[in-house]
Amino acid sequence: MDFNTIERDDIGTGQDASVRPAATAKPAATAKKVFVKTYGCQMNVYDSQRMTDALAADGYVATDVVDDADLVLLNTCHIREKAAEKVYSELGRIRDMKAERAETGRELLIGVAGCVAQAEGAEIIRRAPAVDLVIGPQTYHRLPDVLARVRSGQKIVETDYAVEDKFEHLPQPKRAAVAKRGVTAFLTVQEGCDKFCTFCVVPYTRGSEVSRPVAQIVAEAERLAEAGVREVTLLGQNVNAWHGEGENGQEWGLGRLLFRLAEIPGLARLRYTTSHPRDMDDELIAAHRDLPALMPYLHLPVQSGSDRILKAMNRRHTSRHYLALIERIRAARADIAMSGDFIVGFPGETEQDFEATLQLVRDVNYASGFSFKYSSRPGTPGAEMDGHVPEAVKDERLQRLQTLLLKQQQDFAHGLVGKTIGTLIEKPGRQAGQKVGRSPWLQPVIVDEKAGEIGDIINVRITRTGYNSLFAELA
Repeated sequence: MDFNTIERDDIGTGQDASVRPAATAKPAATAKKVFVKTYGCQMNVYDSQRMTDALAADGYVATDVVDDADLVLLNTCHIREKAAEKVYSELGRIRDMKAERAETGRELLIGVAGCVAQAEGAEIIRRAPAVDLVIGPQTYHRLPDVLARVRSGQKIVETDYAVEDKFEHLPQPKRAAVAKRGVTAFLTVQEGCDKFCTFCVVPYTRGSEVSRPVAQIVAEAERLAEAGVREVTLLGQNVNAWHGEGENGQEWGLGRLLFRLAEIPGLARLRYTTSHPRDMDDELIAAHRDLPALMPYLHLPVQSGSDRILKAMNRRHTSRHYLALIERIRAARADIAMSGDFIVGFPGETEQDFEATLQLVRDVNYASGFSFKYSSRPGTPGAEMDGHVPEAVKDERLQRLQTLLLKQQQDFAHGLVGKTIGTLIEKPGRQAGQKVGRSPWLQPVIVDEKAGEIGDIINVRITRTGYNSLFAELA
């Protein structure tokens, strides 16, 4: 998987954010309350929202105050190094809160969901006995049933891959709940990964690739649009590997799906993430050329510019293939901006290999990029390889790469000054008198609060840049 991993539950901008709970509602005094803490990628944000929807059918409402919760769920990510240890540390704090509750006769249930749950299973309850339930990313639609069993006194570990389609069994959120989440939304269309990159745990925690059918996706997108969502980002571990059942049993590709979603009234913008270079087909490239609703921003991870390292990673593409693909995409859509993922210090990486990565970055000229030091993930082939790179070397290489990527990001932003662009107004700004929108290339755009209402798409002229944002006035 190539998701840029972050700890947050907001729309994917690629910038780190503090962890916040899933969307909240004002509860009735007697309602049970759930606090969901989300770690990791955009798909976990989506999953947290759907878990909240499933629990709403069981009488729970969301809260953003952990002390008020009757149920605490940690929706975990297993991509980063020491991810499990972070979860156990958090569980220690919640355990103490549970003990304090018990002294006053008030119940607190604790659950661990997501990829750490899938990877660790019963080990979580062994190490953290205060945990009541462990549930994997393919089985969270069973949460109400699992909680009923927990209340009968059982400790539940539910990490088998579900035979049934979880999306068919999840209750649909109420329109008010969707509207409360904002005018942008995530929509998972594909899960799992069959690529088996040697650095990645996702095939073991999320399973093999599964694509949702067209009718199911369209129905969910229509519900989002009816609730006021203007922009949808399609999600998948390898989203451009999506091949779902369409009309008359035909198999559709992602390009065709995007054209169908663009027909939904109210949906003005479409995005998708995260893609693999081997799955960028002609139909999808044509969608970038012909579909105005598809935003001109593509996150296409490469991981390394060295063919030797790419082979060791089992990426199954070369730097030449990647660069040729970028050329085809840019020929189809001249204003498209590229984003990428990079791993430095993969086992065996030499200075020459790293220099090849820097050269590829210079050749592509990214609008944004996400770079990480290689961290060994137990159970992956990379963990067993020889030639692990010293931390000090990885640190120094990462600093050089990030300096280059930041310069390219800033150059791209400065190149927009004086230009008129479309901006979707998303929310109030941090400062009084401001609203925040989103550019076609995912940058935050700061405008006067009178420039438009939330949900409006307005034309603005970029006047200056901030560190990670643009400032604009009405055109």
